[in-house]
Amino acid sequence: MKLTYRPEIDGLRAIAVGAVVLYHSQISIFGEKVFKGGFIGVDIFFVISGYLITSIILKELITTGSFSFKYFYERRIRRILPALLLVMLVSLPFAWMYFIPSSFIDFSKSILYSLGFSSNFYFHYSGQEYGAIDGLLKPFLHTWSLSVEEQFYILFPIILLIIFLHCRKYLIHILIIGLIISLGLAEWSSRNYSSVSFYFLHTRMWELLAGSILAYFEISLGHRSKQKTLNLILPGIGLFLIGHSIIYFDDKMFHPSFYTLSPIIGVSLIIWFSNPSEMITKILSTKLFVGIGLISYSLYLWHFPIFAFARTINFSQGDILKKILVGIIALIISILSYFLIERPSRNKKNKFKVIFSGIIISISILIIFNYKIIQEKAYKNRFPEILQKNFGGSEKQRALLKNSEGEICDGGDIKRCEFNTSSNKKIYIVGDSHMGAIMFDLKNRVIKKNYQFITSILPACMFFPGFDLVERKSIKKCNNNYFSDLKKYLSKEKNSIIIFGGRLPVYLSNYYFDNQEGGVEGRRFSSKYIPKNKEYDTIQSSFKNEVLKLSKNNKIILIYPIPEVGWDPNEKIWLNRKNKFSKTFNLTEITTSYEVYKNRTKSSFSLLNSIQNDNVYRVYPHKLFCNSAIKNRCITHNDKDIFYSDDDHPSYKGAEMINELIMKEIKKIEN
Repeated sequence: MKLTYRPEIDGLRAIAVGAVVLYHSQISIFGEKVFKGGFIGVDIFFVISGYLITSIILKELITTGSFSFKYFYERRIRRILPALLLVMLVSLPFAWMYFIPSSFIDFSKSILYSLGFSSNFYFHYSGQEYGAIDGLLKPFLHTWSLSVEEQFYILFPIILLIIFLHCRKYLIHILIIGLIISLGLAEWSSRNYSSVSFYFLHTRMWELLAGSILAYFEISLGHRSKQKTLNLILPGIGLFLIGHSIIYFDDKMFHPSFYTLSPIIGVSLIIWFSNPSEMITKILSTKLFVGIGLISYSLYLWHFPIFAFARTINFSQGDILKKILVGIIALIISILSYFLIERPSRNKKNKFKVIFSGIIISISILIIFNYKIIQEKAYKNRFPEILQKNFGGSEKQRALLKNSEGEICDGGDIKRCEFNTSSNKKIYIVGDSHMGAIMFDLKNRVIKKNYQFITSILPACMFFPGFDLVERKSIKKCNNNYFSDLKKYLSKEKNSIIIFGGRLPVYLSNYYFDNQEGGVEGRRFSSKYIPKNKEYDTIQSSFKNEVLKLSKNNKIILIYPIPEVGWDPNEKIWLNRKNKFSKTFNLTEITTSYEVYKNRTKSSFSLLNSIQNDNVYRVYPHKLFCNSAIKNRCITHNDKDIFYSDDDHPSYKGAEMINELIMKEIKKIEN
């Protein structure tokens, strides 16, 4: 039994892919992002996929009494792999030209995971937040949705066949129960484990099952809605719900969740109540909508890497006309891809053996090449020396600091690390990843002076209640565990040196850094932050009082904010070379505004300056980098060294410079 072609379904695909493309384009009008809910286009695709796949399976089961997995997966392979593999192969030389090793290795890993239809797991476990600015620089971040769909395609036919053969009369009940459970999990996970909820199949299943339920009722009843009044009204309501979601949803909302019911219901209303005689179906069935719908898969595949590479070379940043131009290029390439690759691959006249052979060859090339990229650390020798010695800096730093059990002290489980424990003189370093970046060099310096060195570092978490930025997968929440543990431990200390530091400007604002010159920090913070109300003052007061308490019996060294950059100077230097196939280049200045730094850190300085006690000492990292070598600018490198490992953390050289200042304060304390 062959499926009846429904042009309005392609029209829905056009809306879905259009929403996604516009969302990823990051177009702003008068400083306000438009189509900020465009990510729900993926949810529309999920409903359509669930509807079509279930229709295919059920109709085959009802017609023949069996189901051919061979032909089902052959159709999936023809549909998905040729175009996907082409995009990957074409992207490789651009990654080679433009990506520094860390980005290139991440790129290669994402390809390998995508080939195994598991990139959703990779992006979750690598901590990539979808919609964050650095995510837009990852060419294959969008493949997470393909992975979810393919996981569904692998599991669902088997489950559906078992249910159909053994308990057919309960099929719809099982589908509905599955939808309810999955929706409940999505709602709960989005509020507690947002990354899991976004990327994983079990919290997306309900969207696919919504389409499956529609398919079941259509097949069991033999038709969709025949209610003329409802057919006239409800598709319009459905389109309104979709349009409202695209315009008014944003990436700060819980998603997928009960909120997501709005676009899912909208799609379902159109699928179930569409009728050739009513207006919405006519609009969605026009040549324009159908045409875009037909190329939607190719457009979805191509647009994201094209956008990512355009952003990497800073072609389309902040320029709406350039963004439109990039979008047009993506559209043209997608059309060519559809007619030259996608459609011929799906044509049954073209032998599957030939297509499959091409697929195997392409996959082999991709696996071998990307495995070598990972194994050879992106062939770092092809980069200039100034970059080579800074690549992989964080890994080098981490490897330098291990506890007595040989475990790296990265703070991941709030484990204190103690060194030179035979000494009675103690130095503590406490704070977030900014302190983590400097503690590796500091350890050697203080041990040479016969201090016991103790670390208590937790990324994205300061050392007092309220200073909690993001939910982490593998660590305890800092408010409930880190602070209480640390407070008990430090309160017992006397005559010790305690070094406090961290990224106060972020905690006090919850905003990622924008250098106002095109460099916007990659991460977007998403969990707790200090609200601008009475609680804000209370938390700051608590911070101040706790430091003052500790200063009664100990010496305190406060590390003032390390200047943020907004862009990765390593990447910036690499991209600024004239010949993209050569490693030779003129070293250009990469600087940021000192005035921006002062405005950014005003509240941080105010808080730290308010902590007055003779036992409190201060270190000002900005004096090393700002308004010194270049007036009114903050530098990121000199002719020999780069001072940052990324857009805000100091490199090993940067850490050495900051630690020189810390050691001067320790010397003052000793004297």
